[in-house]
Amino acid sequence: MSAIEYKIGNNLELETVIELYRKSTLGERRPVDNRSVMESMIRNANLVVTAWSEGTLVGIARSVTDFAYVAYLADLAVHQDYQHRGIGTELIAQTRDALKSTCFLTLLSAPKANEFYPKIGFDSHPRAWVMEPRQDPKVHESQS
Repeated sequence: MSAIEYKIGNNLELETVIELYRKSTLGERRPVDNRSVMESMIRNANLVVTAWSEGTLVGIARSVTDFAYVAYLADLAVHQDYQHRGIGTELIAQTRDALKSTCFLTLLSAPKANEFYPKIGFDSHPRAWVMEPRQDPKVHESQS
């Protein structure tokens, strides 16, 4: 198995990212068939750490942050063939290294990953709240 190379930046080919999401199962919970949304997700994230094996994207940590107080780790995905090798843990470590020491890292866990996060130092928080997206795209467009 080749060494994994980690990079920071969101200048990624959309198809490469979508393929990773599909091969990590995160594609089951992300709009991978909506190219414009996926493009915006990648381009507007202000901290993206990726993992590469011989030129193949095998992992991604996509965050939105102010770099000082809070970072929301919106997506953590590792290609199924590369899971259980420490790549997700290292993506989180690299994300934290890009943040100031005063910065909280928060996330919503995928159901299958609930057991993973406590093992690497995350604490469960009982007061997280989620509001579903608007279903009528015209509502959002009129507020832009």
